[in-house]
Amino acid sequence: MKKLILAAAFAVLAAGTALAETIKVGVTPGEHAEIMEKVKEVAAPKGLDIEILEFSDYVVPNQALTDGDLNANSFQHQPYLDNQIADRGFDIVSVGLTITTPMGVYSSKVKSLDELEDGATIAIPNDPTNGGRALLVLASKGLIKVNPDAGLKVTPADVTENPKNIEFAELDAAQLPRSLADVDAAVINTNYALEADLHPKEDAIAIESEKSPYANVIAVRSADKDAPWVKTLVESYHDDKVKAFIVEHFKGALIPSW
Repeated sequence: MKKLILAAAFAVLAAGTALAETIKVGVTPGEHAEIMEKVKEVAAPKGLDIEILEFSDYVVPNQALTDGDLNANSFQHQPYLDNQIADRGFDIVSVGLTITTPMGVYSSKVKSLDELEDGATIAIPNDPTNGGRALLVLASKGLIKVNPDAGLKVTPADVTENPKNIEFAELDAAQLPRSLADVDAAVINTNYALEADLHPKEDAIAIESEKSPYANVIAVRSADKDAPWVKTLVESYHDDKVKAFIVEHFKGALIPSW
């Protein structure tokens, strides 16, 4: 009987060991990193150990995923991923929605878009996807009009009406908060705004609508999309504990998208 009990115990231990798996997930600093720490807590009892690696830009996490240095990443919205795949040939797919981070317009010089003077300079991200998104935010607020045929890939060249003769300064997304001293306004992604102690709900002079196509995603290599750990990762992210953390911790600055 003792041998049977020991054998059963070893079988359970062996099964537990087999289920335990460590993965590396790339994130950008700020909300994506903080949320993934909560996801890590939820995933641990399910046998998934998440090692979180932070990246300071938007390009390296997809290259690192493609190169096998990461198993997954969680930092980008679907249009950006689509653009990266088209431009760089990454064999990457999204496997689950995460959050929507409304883009905001910030300024240290004016308190509304109406106060912008003729010839004012507005800084926007210099990557095509987020730059287009910024211009669409400004268009949605009536500051400019853009060619609808450009879709989500709007550039300054697609601006068809610009009554205030706004000048657009295209800068690296991470540098936008620092540019506020030098420009009249800047359209900033929420992760970089929060890093700079700018809260979208409190500090933005204009903010993107919550009905946005820019929901963020978890991405993995196409070859891994059906792996058991991917299912566990997505289920852990979509756990009610994670949703509650997002709502309570970020106080409306982020929107759970699942």
